[in-house]
This record gives sequence, structure tokens and C-alpha cells, in this order.
Amino acid sequence: QVQLVESGGGSVQAGGSVRLSCVVSMYSVSDNCMAWFRQAPGKEREGVAYVSSGYTTRYTDSVRGRFTASRDDVKNTLYLQMNNVRPEDTAIYYCAAGSPSRCALDSSLFHFWGQGTQVTVSS
Repeated sequence: QVQLVESGGGSVQAGGSVRLSCVVSMYSVSDNCMAWFRQAPGKEREGVAYVSSGYTTRYTDSVRGRFTASRDDVKNTLYLQMNNVRPEDTAIYYCAAGSPSRCALDSSLFHFWGQGTQVTVSS
């Protein structure tokens, strides 16, 4: 069955960097919309970034210029490079897989989800 497995989370100081990975099985990252979402304690899940099948990338305003989403089609893996992190980036980060027809930071568009990886940023 389809599996998404995130890794790379952990604790980091403000201003530092973290790289998240999401290895996908039984679903093509290059043929579909792939995204990163996050959920902080007491807050709703929010979209962070997506990579469309055509390799268009979009970011939520709070991370634009600091985070970069990318994918490796050979490894069938999605990445999120997080630079200059801030305490407000602390959250559980989820990888999500959608379809090629619509690509947006809307969780209802995504069919498959990973289990999440915790990122904690200290000041």
C-alpha cells in the first residue's frame, strides 16, 4: 500500500537549519502534487509548501525565502530544507500526497499522509 515516511526532525536552535525527508512507496512523487503541512500545539494544521507534478513550488507566507521544497524522482522522495528557523516553526511536520489535477495548500486535496516528524526550535 501507499506509504509516506518522514525523517529528519529534531531539536535545533533559532537561526539554524533542518532538512526533512519523506520517502514514498507505491505512489509517484513526480506524477502527483506533494506537500508539507505542519501542526503546532493547540493550532490547526497548516500548509507549508507544495511541489506540483510540473515542479512548480509554492510556500505559505511565513516560510517563503527560508524554506525550500524539492523532490528526487529517482529516490521517490520529497524534501523540505528549512533555513533560518524560528521558534514559531516548532510543529509536527507531515508529508502529504495528492493528485496531479489540483495542487494547493489545502489539506482536503491530499489522499495520503505520513506519520509526522517533530521539529522543535529553541530560542
